[in-house]
Amino acid sequence: MIKSGIAGLVTAIAAGACAAETSGDGAPAARVVVLAHYDNAVGTSDAASQGTVTSSLIASRPALRTGELLEFVPGMIVTQHSGDGKANQYFLRGFNLDHGTDFATYVDAMPVNMRSNAHGQGYSDLNFLIPELVQRIDYKKGSYFADEGDFSSAGAAHIRLADRLAQGSASLTLGSYGYQRGVLADSLAAAGGTLLYGLELSRNNGPWQTPEQVRKASGTLRYTRGDAQDGYSITAMAYRNRWNATDQLPQRAVDDGRLDRYGSADPSDGGDTSRTSLAWAMHQRREGSITEASAYLVRSSLDLYSDFTYLLNDPVNGDQFQQSERRTMAGFNASQTWVSQLAGVNMRNKFGVQTRNDHIAPLGLYRTVARRPIATVSEDRVNQASAGLYWENTSYWSPAFRSIAGLRYDAYRFNVNGSRAEAHKASPKLSLIFGPWNRTEYFVNYGAGFHSNDARGVLKAADPATPLVGTRGAELGLRSEWLPGLQSSMSLWTLDIDSELVFAGDSGDTEASRPSRRRGIEWSNHYVAAPWLLFDLDLSASRARYRRNDPAGNYVPEALDKVASFGVTVKDIGRWSGGFELRYFGPRPLIEDNSVRSAATTLAYGRISYQLDRKTRLTLDGFNLFNRRASDIDYYYASRLPGEPAEGVSGVHVHPVEPRTLRLTLSRNF
Repeated sequence: MIKSGIAGLVTAIAAGACAAETSGDGAPAARVVVLAHYDNAVGTSDAASQGTVTSSLIASRPALRTGELLEFVPGMIVTQHSGDGKANQYFLRGFNLDHGTDFATYVDAMPVNMRSNAHGQGYSDLNFLIPELVQRIDYKKGSYFADEGDFSSAGAAHIRLADRLAQGSASLTLGSYGYQRGVLADSLAAAGGTLLYGLELSRNNGPWQTPEQVRKASGTLRYTRGDAQDGYSITAMAYRNRWNATDQLPQRAVDDGRLDRYGSADPSDGGDTSRTSLAWAMHQRREGSITEASAYLVRSSLDLYSDFTYLLNDPVNGDQFQQSERRTMAGFNASQTWVSQLAGVNMRNKFGVQTRNDHIAPLGLYRTVARRPIATVSEDRVNQASAGLYWENTSYWSPAFRSIAGLRYDAYRFNVNGSRAEAHKASPKLSLIFGPWNRTEYFVNYGAGFHSNDARGVLKAADPATPLVGTRGAELGLRSEWLPGLQSSMSLWTLDIDSELVFAGDSGDTEASRPSRRRGIEWSNHYVAAPWLLFDLDLSASRARYRRNDPAGNYVPEALDKVASFGVTVKDIGRWSGGFELRYFGPRPLIEDNSVRSAATTLAYGRISYQLDRKTRLTLDGFNLFNRRASDIDYYYASRLPGEPAEGVSGVHVHPVEPRTLRLTLSRNF
């Protein structure tokens, strides 16, 4: 089997999953095989580290936070070092990705990563999503794909929303620490198409001494018309969230009792964010070709109040600061795919264009006391525009060998308060895919990529940042189904990046550092032992070092080292179903010489579900089942508490995982 490409993908969307076979001459055939849980079968990917997670698996596992949807990407770790209205912290392939700097996330064709964000470059906040409306997650790791641009060097995830629901549902969840959540969703025939709606309201205080007081509301309205051959969709989304935050604390103060493990150094930290969007997408399939186009408009706001160093910089007023932005983001994407033949070789060609413009005004940084501004550090007006062109050719040289050659060209324009800069970058890609032989397929992948830097850094007068930071990656991999029911993949990969972004505690932001190199190995397994029993095992290990020697040391702080996850999903045992997941997040160097390291974190999640009747289900979810006293995140930097030296004290700062948490959900279909 080999991949059927974009022409087959639209059919696969309608089917819910895809694995397409080929005709005898190596050209894509039309038959689609529907799989369960994961669509990672031999013949469905262009790299061993690419795959799809289906809605059936997403619905079967508990998630403490919305952003943990991305933990379905093998090897990904999702944590939080602040309040649950803030974007999550992501780790993958030897990266502390901060809030998304080198991992691109999309909802349908709409980008989630925020350029020149008030808090961090590539800021990727998924809290606006309603998980019950997700149809599937398509993920890719590495810089080998021509249609992936900014922020995608470590990988990308495309979260696809459902066009229709099999049945309407209403659910109510009550849980530990004041957790409340209600969801209502359904789809119905309307005006010759389908109208889908979803509404989520949630509140949460968490285990913190200063209650989080999360107040979150999300809504989605989606109209679709047509079929897999010819159709379009219009999607409107709205989201608002307000919260208090307990940021990371100095371990020294927790150890000596000055601060409780779930206490706060500044109880006024927190934030307020909102997002509204309107998106349109169409596809049109004809004999031998397919046309796709999409457009989106997003309005968002963020006000984030943080204090990481307490009394280090301002012993009188404290070090709290506000990061604020008001953003309008708009973009358009289009692609054309067609099949052809040259010298007897069947080919699939794809040409695409992607444009985006971000207008951010104001984009501000302010000193505050208890969220009250006392000084303006900076206030800017930013316009950042980009256009990307890409071409990709897939040549089917034989039934057991195909090549994918791609070229991407990106042009950027930065404007900060009237000062301008431009940059461009070409990114070649090449993949060779062999097999399958004995139900095993082999991959050789190479690609150049990049991430953009904050426009304010690009245009600062002294020591400007590189506008587009280049990356180069390669991978050797295989995917096998040697055992019936088992999908297994393994990859050896390497990635070079020209400039590292590292966390700076005194500003709560990231700063550019030396070039680095990462290498690693990944092994992923998904085993359907029986129609009612699924096992998952994902293991990864990586090594990250700076490529430019420095006496301070060459370890990359916060670089992910080892990840392991094991999951069991059980369904339809009479009226019972459930699951268990164990996740290991390995220790990491916290400073360049590796003399200070974080502890490892091992967490267990579980679910038990009982079908009360044909339409009603009761589900109990448990998080941190063994009540481990572990950390979601560890940093090393200097801070100052009352009574400490003026120069501060350097040390580890931690944000603890939440203690054992239970949530009970009553859901009713209609």
